[in-house]
Amino acid sequence: MLALLCGGQGTLSDKIFDLVAEQPAAEPVFAAATTCLGEDPRQLVRTQSVDELSANRVSQILTVTSVLAIHACIADLLPEQTAVTGYSVGEMAAWSIAGIWTADEALRLTDVRARQMDRAAGPGGRLGYVRGLDRVTLERLLENHRCEIAIKNPELLFVIGGAERDVIELCRDATRQGAARTGLLAVKIASHTSHLAQACAPLQQALDRSRRAPVASGLILLSGGDGERIFSAGSATVKLADQVACPIDWEATLEALAELGVTRVLDLGPGHALAEMAQAFLPSIRCYATDGFHTVDGLRSWVASN
Repeated sequence: MLALLCGGQGTLSDKIFDLVAEQPAAEPVFAAATTCLGEDPRQLVRTQSVDELSANRVSQILTVTSVLAIHACIADLLPEQTAVTGYSVGEMAAWSIAGIWTADEALRLTDVRARQMDRAAGPGGRLGYVRGLDRVTLERLLENHRCEIAIKNPELLFVIGGAERDVIELCRDATRQGAARTGLLAVKIASHTSHLAQACAPLQQALDRSRRAPVASGLILLSGGDGERIFSAGSATVKLADQVACPIDWEATLEALAELGVTRVLDLGPGHALAEMAQAFLPSIRCYATDGFHTVDGLRSWVASN
């Protein structure tokens, strides 16, 4: 079984759309993103600075655009049974790939999600990461520095969120405590922490009013927050909305993929972090990232292979 992983926010480059920029199948996705952004995303990534691209709203829309554009170029080749899940905002793309939303609706709702998060969080938030500390030691640092776990990844890799100054101090302290690596992420908002609690209710209202369809036949949709299978969008909007203010257990999601019998993983990006995590956690599974392919033909050949 093939699993598609939809990536979350990270550092975006001006080459993010290069693989599929000229593909006719991706044009409707780029048109929908242009409506949200007021500018063609392919042009925007080449004219804006890294700081401007990492602004929360722009970053979320570009991230989902990238995933959906790549999916549009391989959708006709997917096996009869394919699993899909998303990491953070990538779950918005995953719901679209699963057939619940059109690309237009997914991007519109991603815009709503980002705006509500910005409104709830205010300025000064940040995500960072700590690798290699045990949970007890990390919990003590979190309490001391008023931060929270945002995402639990395999191999003691935790994403943490809070006020930027607090995240910086926690990372410094974690290094002194023996952490293998620490640092700031490009995400300038404390996603998946209680700082964003006020975004949940209005986001859920928007999700409940969205134009939805049933999960497509042959698609298995898993929650990126805990790996639970989603059979009906109507019963899952609360969890999807609450996700912006609750920690994500990505390790549990990878475990769920293994339990499904997944044999291949394709990281739709942006980047290749999810493929690397999946390969380290599930060494018997073939894991690839779309950014490792030089042509769409090469990507399509891999998807079509067994």
